Amino acid sequence: MATIRKADSQARPPLWRDERILRIVGQVVAVVAVFLLLRWLIGNLLSNLERQNISTNFDFLSQPTNFSIRDANFDPRSSIWPDMFMVGVRNTAISAAVGIFFALIIGTLVGIGRLSSNWLVSKLSMLYVEAIRNIPPLVIIIFFGFALFTFGPFPAMNPTSPPWEWKLPGSDNNFAILSNDRWGIPAFVNTGRGSLGLFWLLLLVGVIAAVVVWVWRTRVNINTGRPHHRMLYSLLTLVGVGIVGFFLTSRPFGMSWPAVSESGRVIEGGFVTNSGYMALTAALALYTASHIAEIIRGSILAVPMGQTEASNALALSGFQRYRFVILPQAMRIAIPALINQFLNLTKNTSLATAVAYADVTALTQTAIGNGKPAVQMLIILMAIYLLFSFFWSVILNFVNRRFQLVGR
Repeated sequence: MATIRKADSQARPPLWRDERILRIVGQVVAVVAVFLLLRWLIGNLLSNLERQNISTNFDFLSQPTNFSIRDANFDPRSSIWPDMFMVGVRNTAISAAVGIFFALIIGTLVGIGRLSSNWLVSKLSMLYVEAIRNIPPLVIIIFFGFALFTFGPFPAMNPTSPPWEWKLPGSDNNFAILSNDRWGIPAFVNTGRGSLGLFWLLLLVGVIAAVVVWVWRTRVNINTGRPHHRMLYSLLTLVGVGIVGFFLTSRPFGMSWPAVSESGRVIEGGFVTNSGYMALTAALALYTASHIAEIIRGSILAVPMGQTEASNALALSGFQRYRFVILPQAMRIAIPALINQFLNLTKNTSLATAVAYADVTALTQTAIGNGKPAVQMLIILMAIYLLFSFFWSVILNFVNRRFQLVGR
């Protein structure tokens, strides 16, 4: 026994050659180096700010912005926080959410198109992917801003060059107003009558009821094999509760139609958006879709060929094959990579300055240009983008865990 213990001790390498010890020492050295580097950078920054008599506190957040924000109900006397940042966060969130929605739809269709047996569809899809994803997103944004709006086909919005007005058939109301600077469409607005809070409460009940119906139809499909139609049943439940709640609360919403003002330069009523938002959202949606298309294509190819052969044996059509067999399995593979693309699109909204869209980055730059301290403003900006990334990561990782197959 003593001989065996002596042999083991002799076989063990010395500390300076022990792999486990070296890994621990390497990690400790890396952490200490990063800590010292950050300490030096922060100390250097604080000393330079103090030498130039620049404040390092956040008291300026309660000061007025002293500038207005395009197409926003914002007073220049409003404060930096929360007023200005809330407008920027809202604008960024709207652009990111709409861009992600269209990028996913376009990317999925183009990804399927790349695998099409139709030569023209396949080559056009390939041309789209190879052309768009190899162009910087900033260039695409600027192209949309100038080619589609500034020098595009739409008329300038002024008395001598009135915008295009599309009337609702059989009515004097405008269905859409288009110009090179602003677009207007109908929208629901608060009429001031009825109980708006009660309506939203009833709508929340409708959402819960729709989830219950979704679960019920899923169980019916599992237990009986009958088609679940859970999307249709859940949507009808939500719409039905919403309509009932609308009349029970004395119709708190009304339709607002867009109209050109007397000056001929402003759209009044309806939902109005500007060219900066449209150029940014369209460009980012198309750019991100080119990457999503490759993710979808690779995920479809990763589905075992036997699944396609089985669906063909069941005489499923091409749409049914993708709808019920291929895409549900491909999306399980694609979701982790899609999370990264959604995060990239959200962060790329910071390029909105190129088309004069008031996202949170553009407003932060404007505030810094008006004399607000840059370091503190950029710290808040970075924290906002971290929260955006955390929000999308939590939601999409939950979806990823929900759709992943569980091994037994």
